Amino acid sequence: MWVLWALLRGRGSPLRRATDRREAWVALGALVLLVVGAPAAGWAGWTAADAALQRSVRAQHEERHFVDAVVVGPAGRERFAGDPAGGVERAARPYGVVASWEAPDGSPRSGKVATSSRPGGPGSPVRIWTDAAGHPVPPPMDGRTARTHAVLGGIGTFLVAAACVEAGRRLTVRRMVRRRYTRLDREWAAAGPDWGRAGKGG
Repeated sequence: MWVLWALLRGRGSPLRRATDRREAWVALGALVLLVVGAPAAGWAGWTAADAALQRSVRAQHEERHFVDAVVVGPAGRERFAGDPAGGVERAARPYGVVASWEAPDGSPRSGKVATSSRPGGPGSPVRIWTDAAGHPVPPPMDGRTARTHAVLGGIGTFLVAAACVEAGRRLTVRRMVRRRYTRLDREWAAAGPDWGRAGKGG
């Protein structure tokens, strides 16, 4: 940091070039963006994701409902819609049954669904999630899960922003270095015919 400040103030080696100061300014701008801009982008990404996910949580809780069903028989070990437990534990060890229930309009429904625990025998009660039409659906997302996803989204936005800043800095410095070498090549080519003649008379 002290070296960067010295370059910006014009102190240091007498061999310092104007391009060194410009590169120092580029580095300073990138540092400011990394310290201020990237966190701001991450915060904005988290805020937007959290708002959208919370709206989705509210909508899912309004559209999906617990329904009392009756077990008809087993359905094998696979994942089905309507599981009121859901989550990692249920994904690792699901229990499925064939159940029958009543839709909101009173029409009968039946199908394969997942249960929150080991199912009982035929005739046992079981609670499942359904939509407004009475079809089995996955359980709604809870607020804590939504917030976790929002935080991960914010972290991802921060990392992408930081990567973009660093990529921009490297690209800018690379172009500056190329221009410097091009200028040096032109100056060297111009001085070439007089090389080695210094100090000769006539």
